[in-house]
Amino acid sequence: MRPFAYERATSPEAALAAFNDERATAFLAGGTTLIDLMKLDVMRPERVVDISGLGADGIEIGDGRVRLGASVRMADAETHPDLRRRVPMLTDSLALAASTQIRHMASLGGNVLQRTRCPYFRDVSWAACNKRNPGSGCAALDGFNRSHAVLGTSEACIATYPGDFGQALIAMDAIVEVVGSDGRRQVPFADLHVPPGRTPHVETTLRPDDLILGFEMPVEPWHRRSLYLKIRDRKSYEFALASAAVALDLDGSTVRQARIALGGLATAPWRAREAEQALVGRTLDEASCQLAAEVALADAHKYRHNAFKVELGRQAIVRALLQAAAMEV
Repeated sequence: MRPFAYERATSPEAALAAFNDERATAFLAGGTTLIDLMKLDVMRPERVVDISGLGADGIEIGDGRVRLGASVRMADAETHPDLRRRVPMLTDSLALAASTQIRHMASLGGNVLQRTRCPYFRDVSWAACNKRNPGSGCAALDGFNRSHAVLGTSEACIATYPGDFGQALIAMDAIVEVVGSDGRRQVPFADLHVPPGRTPHVETTLRPDDLILGFEMPVEPWHRRSLYLKIRDRKSYEFALASAAVALDLDGSTVRQARIALGGLATAPWRAREAEQALVGRTLDEASCQLAAEVALADAHKYRHNAFKVELGRQAIVRALLQAAAMEV
């Protein structure tokens, strides 16, 4: 790891004042991604500004809304009893992520901004990585790409977004509270991440000196019929090959509303809106779930080693929807 200067900010204003350059300054919350990438020499900040003490660590639950502070630890949100009861999809996505030790360290704000686990990005001996070296190419296109994305890809990058929590947030129409040099603003979570296109190094719509303060989302009674299904190579401490965050609003067995978000398959948190619409007004059964799954993966782009993900993604959607329909709420 290269030498760096360390500062601890006690307010958002102090953190913003300490920021001087996108490449030279990095914000530290839990550090579970940043420190890894600094050790690997992928990120080389000259100054690290610790924002873990900004006080953005509250969990507020009202009649029709939930607000989560960006500094809330994953473990604290995961085990919150009211949150678990009202939005199991949200707490499932946290409980199935990383390890217990990491969940006690990692913050919710940092979690949604974690970088890809693409080995070509994380190994600096590979020159061709457009995320790390813009314009250098994408080694994964012709390399070993079993873990890579099939949705939202481009000729410049096929790296998978690695998070779980983000799928629940995008499914719930969450809003991100942001503060920057231009003041405070709100950003729909669906607009936070951007597909790679021709600029894979630009991963979000945040400005370089922006800080996430929290997340707010509407909560309806039918969100109790929700879950997060994660399929991976091993049962714990592994990233998703395919995952599905689903919620169902049912009138008997007829779908009034549905939410479907996909992980492990896409370059960013992925909302399958057309698949949701395909379910509305239909009886929730295996045939309608298969239809939704086909619609959700209709635009998938297979690569040499990850073609299996398309069918795996379809089966994850079907299984998640049927399990959600069978929940007692």
